[in-house]
Amino acid sequence: MITGEITMELIERYERHLFEEERSKATIEKYIRDIKKFFLFLSEDKRVSKEAMIAFKNQLARTYKISSVNSILVAVNSFLVYAGLMECRVKQFKLQRNLFCRKDQELTREEYLKLVQAAKSRDNERLSLLMQTICCTGIRVSEHQFISVEAVKKGYAVICNKGKTRTIFLAPELSARLMEYCNRNRIKNGAVFITKSGKPLDRSNIWTMMKALCKDAGVDSKKVYPHNLRHLFAFTFYGIEKDLLRLADILGHSSIETTRIYTVSSGTEHKKMLSKLKLLC
Repeated sequence: MITGEITMELIERYERHLFEEERSKATIEKYIRDIKKFFLFLSEDKRVSKEAMIAFKNQLARTYKISSVNSILVAVNSFLVYAGLMECRVKQFKLQRNLFCRKDQELTREEYLKLVQAAKSRDNERLSLLMQTICCTGIRVSEHQFISVEAVKKGYAVICNKGKTRTIFLAPELSARLMEYCNRNRIKNGAVFITKSGKPLDRSNIWTMMKALCKDAGVDSKKVYPHNLRHLFAFTFYGIEKDLLRLADILGHSSIETTRIYTVSSGTEHKKMLSKLKLLC
């Protein structure tokens, strides 16, 4: 039986390894958080074995959704490879891909417009424009820092994230509104969406500000977070273009399977489509 010991020093070395691989800050934090879950699960001697991993996997399944369990296992398995304990890795749970999204979790176009209007009603032009920028480009919330004055003037932004570089174009109407905003607020260079001290907005602050709009907008708070704006962009884009490969490039996905998640329709829309087939005699 293959076994090995892991230590906090080894986890810290792996964290530096992820940094040197140019993984995003969010990815590194997530991986280390998941690995520490496994570290705490182990007995006092911190010995790793295939049996220990199977027990950890089963315990996770009793606490988390299967998709979350698989995400944690990806992080721990990756760490075990780094630690030279490949034989201790475990398989992920098989999970059938959802054909439809849950209506109570996806943000609709109408709800998005209500959120934008709620931000305007609160005189929060910065948040209103930020939500519109994410929804009109499909960028990740962490990538808003690349929407700079220089990018607005050129009509496109070059985004460097997760070891990849991609170009995101800004619609002329969006560029015009962003330029007007910059002129009014005397933002002459650098990131457009900044704090009073001139630093790019923090993702957690954006999340909090969006949640604060829910009551005024009459939108369920479970649907309101920045990533759902990216989902809405992807779903809308695919509905018009039907080009999954191009959408994957725009979103910055390495795998087209990841992009598919963003394009699933609701069961309600699917039933409408079935009715249009008119195959019932």
